[in-house]
Amino acid sequence: MASFKTLDDIDDLAGKRVLVRVDLNVPVSDGKVTDRTRIERVAPTILELSGKGAKVVLLAHFGRPKGKRVPEMSLQPIAGTVEEVLDHRVHFADDCIGETAKSAVDSMVDGDILLLENTRFHEGEEKNDADFAKALAENGDLYVDDAFSAAHRAHGSTEGVAHHLPAYAGRTMQAELEALEKGLENPSRPVLAIVGGAKVSTKIDLLANLVTKVDALVIGGGMANTFLAARGVDVGKSLCEHDLADTARSIMEKANAGNCAIVLPSDAVVAREFAANAANEVVSVYAVPADAMILDIGDKSLEAVSAWISRAETLMWNGPLGAFEMEPFDRATITAARNAADRTKAGELVSVAGGGDTVAALNKAGVTDDFTYVSTAGGAFLEWLEGKPLPGVQVLSK
Repeated sequence: MASFKTLDDIDDLAGKRVLVRVDLNVPVSDGKVTDRTRIERVAPTILELSGKGAKVVLLAHFGRPKGKRVPEMSLQPIAGTVEEVLDHRVHFADDCIGETAKSAVDSMVDGDILLLENTRFHEGEEKNDADFAKALAENGDLYVDDAFSAAHRAHGSTEGVAHHLPAYAGRTMQAELEALEKGLENPSRPVLAIVGGAKVSTKIDLLANLVTKVDALVIGGGMANTFLAARGVDVGKSLCEHDLADTARSIMEKANAGNCAIVLPSDAVVAREFAANAANEVVSVYAVPADAMILDIGDKSLEAVSAWISRAETLMWNGPLGAFEMEPFDRATITAARNAADRTKAGELVSVAGGGDTVAALNKAGVTDDFTYVSTAGGAFLEWLEGKPLPGVQVLSK
């Protein structure tokens, strides 16, 4: 039973003005959208609402105009791409509140789709100003949030407006929340987390929360070097935050107290230069040459990770195991990703992944569509993994 309201909880949509918060903060070059993924993700919600006769009013931000009208941050050029993805006419209004927005909404007929101008053109958006939220709500009968990626921000269009209208999760938000609940709230055990990336300093809260929730935590990437160094291992010229040794030790102690196994590399692929196809060798982590750096985990370490993937029933993944951007230092990340994808396809594993580097690595491995769920939310996904409440999700609770 979902702990939040969805479109299935709405009886009749015909003629209803539905404010839908979407994420249209997409990459644009020379006035053209270069990646339509976020638009494609919200399309099912928009088309379902329109198909049921709702007047669909889209709310979104773009860039950081800081409460001022910045022409190059207008959503108008993006409306055309939204229209292409939906294969449905999308109207545009030059403001998100006031008479301009009201007039555009009043002229809608059932099934129409209207995109309102950048919510961040108003200071009240990021300040979550009560009057701004109320002004948004005046153009809607219902509120649907389909932007999990913005759910960690208490803004007017992500949190404030939900205090004025009945609020529901859109299909993308619903899928994300259901995947996350399966991942950590009510998981099938054993639960394995793989956390990689360059620096421990960016993921202290995440690691501290995960060791209380999972059965094993694989630490990879540059982060692993900091943990190895905290155990007295000389990691040579590897990326390492030596000043966080005490933090690493406290996380390991917390894991030990909670019966969470910490899985660190036992061998590593090392090179003298940080470059694709640099001369490299596999050595024990206790034999890293003083002039070399660790760029991937070795075969024995990969076997240990694969063994945990084989045992796990739930996998949470954030961050690569090595310098996956460069061959051959992408081998461990890609091999582990394909192992997880195979078990997921076989119905033996619930696999949830997220974070920019993680998505890029899964795309490189060709397995993105084989995972149970891959989040494109970035900051919201990380804050959820850290155990922090997300304002945009809390207002959807039943």
